[in-house]
Order: sequence, then C-alpha cells, then structure tokens
Amino acid sequence: MTTKKKAVILVSGGLDSATVLALAKRDGFELYALSFDYGQRHRCELAAAAAVAAAAGAKHLTMTIDLRAWGGSALTDDAVAVPEAGSAAGVPATYVPARNLIFLSFATAWAEVLGARDIFIGVNSVDYSGYPDCRPAFIAAFAEAARLGTCAVDENWSYRIQAPLQHLSKAEIIRTGTALGVDYALTTSCYNPDAAGRACGHCDSCALRREGFAAAGVPDPTRYVIK
Repeated sequence: MTTKKKAVILVSGGLDSATVLALAKRDGFELYALSFDYGQRHRCELAAAAAVAAAAGAKHLTMTIDLRAWGGSALTDDAVAVPEAGSAAGVPATYVPARNLIFLSFATAWAEVLGARDIFIGVNSVDYSGYPDCRPAFIAAFAEAARLGTCAVDENWSYRIQAPLQHLSKAEIIRTGTALGVDYALTTSCYNPDAAGRACGHCDSCALRREGFAAAGVPDPTRYVIK
C-alpha cells in the first residue's frame, strides 16, 4: 500500500488558492490546507477558505496572528482606504508587508512537523497587483531559507515551494481550475466586501477577477454590490 505524499497548501479562499489546492489534489498529495486570520479587512475569506478546503477533502487549519498590531496596509488598517482599480502606480496600499514571507514560514513549520516536503502557494507574476512577495525571486530565495532554517539542512533535503500559477494569466488560471472541477462560487477575492460578503466590484482584486472570468469565457459566479 502506497502512502500519499503530504503537502501544505496556503488557502486564502480566493480563486488562485482554490486552483492550487485542486492542482495539488490532482497530483496525488494528501492535502493540508493552511489559512490565516490575520486581522484582514476582508475576513469573509476565512469562510470561503473553509468551504474550499472541505470541497477538496483537505485537512484544514486556520492560524490566528495579529498583523493589525503594526498595520501598514489597507487590509490591516481601517484608516487606510482600499484603492480603486488602477488608481495608483507602484505597489498598492493593499500590499500587506511581508505577508507571504510570514505565511510561508508558518507553512514550513507545519510541513516539518507533518513530514511534508511540498508547500503550495498561489502567487502569480502576470495578472497581479505588483506585490514584491509574489515574484519568482522571492519564492526561490524562501525555498533556500527554509532549507537552511530547518532540519532539512542536516538531513540533506530541500522543501519544494510549488507556485504552479506563477506564469499564468488570470484567465488561464480560471480555465485550469474549471477543468479540475473547482467551484469558484465558493471563493471570494474582494478586498473591500460589504457586511453580507458581497464584492465591491471596483478594487484591484475585483477587477482582476472580473476580467479573468470574461477572458476565460467562464460565467462569473461572484456576488457583486456593483455590477
């Protein structure tokens, strides 16, 4: 009897991480989904993450950390407004300082305990908002840091930080997930949803999501406040 390889998958509740989870399942991994309640403005994503993980049959863990303690982002500081799509050049106010560095560190710790060598993350450097922690150089550097900072360095192995969406457009991501049976109605992407969890329709994330579904030729199941 063959034992499945284990993988830790970062699952935010968005369409990218839902697609990555489906890819890990397709590849035969035993799935360990990791989400974070970090004080984010769009906290409704946690319910989406739980639904996505359950649909994939993954074991799901939500870690609570307080990134509001220092803020620095429209997602963790209510005094900073969520910008509308295309409203500013450079790294937008929705960038959360070192978020993926923090999340991957937690994922690495859990992977070490589980005996997993694969960690999946849904970063993308094609249709994204310019976040520095979504770029290939960061992912490669983190993999080496994870090796050097864990027992892997003494046991002569490395973590595989898998970023299968890195070079795909949002439309390609959606087509990939649709082919794998991902139910995107379970997901949410909005940075500024209303109290009912409906997407605002005009933040960067909403714009990328809407344009992605249109380009993919796939019906958009998102509940928008503004159409």
